[in-house]
Amino acid sequence: MRVLGVDPGLTRCGLGVVDGAPGKPLRLVDVDVVRTPASDELGERLLAIETRIEQWITEYRPDAVAVERVFSQHNVRTVMGTAQASGVATLVAARRGLPVATHTPSEVKAAVSGNGRADKNQVAFMVMRLLRLDGKPSPADASDALALAICQVWRGGADLRLRTALNSANRTNGVRR
Repeated sequence: MRVLGVDPGLTRCGLGVVDGAPGKPLRLVDVDVVRTPASDELGERLLAIETRIEQWITEYRPDAVAVERVFSQHNVRTVMGTAQASGVATLVAARRGLPVATHTPSEVKAAVSGNGRADKNQVAFMVMRLLRLDGKPSPADASDALALAICQVWRGGADLRLRTALNSANRTNGVRR
C-alpha cells in the first residue's frame, strides 16, 4: 500500500509518501515541504499547495491520502490556515477518487512512537528508525507528513484495502461516488 501523508499548513505543508503494509517493513518513497510566502495572497498560497499535491498524486499514485486532523489551537489564524490547507489536500484526493483518512497529532505520535505525547524530536527519530534513514527528516513538517503516512499504513491497512478495491472497481465500471 502506498500512502501520501500531508501535514497541512499555509507557510509549510509537509508531503511524504510511504510504501508498506501492517507488519511489513516500510519504505520511504519521497518527502518534501511546500513553502509559500506569508506575503502572497491566500488564493495564490492555496493554489501552490494544490498544484504540488496534484503533481505528487500524479507522480506517486498513492492508494490513499492521510491528512492531519485540524485541532483547536490558541492562535485562530494558525488554525484557519491549517484548515484551509487541509481542505485543499482533501479536495485534491477526492477529485482523484482516493480515500482520505484524518488522524489527530496524538494518534500519529502514538502510532509511530508508542507515546501520544511524544515531542517532535521523538517523532522524527522514530520516523528515521522505521524508514531506516541515515538522518531525521527535516524540517518537522516533512517528518510529520511521513509519520501521518506511517500511521495510515498501520492503522488503516485492512479497511483501506477494501475501500481502495471498491473505488477501483467503481472507476472501472464508470461509477462515481
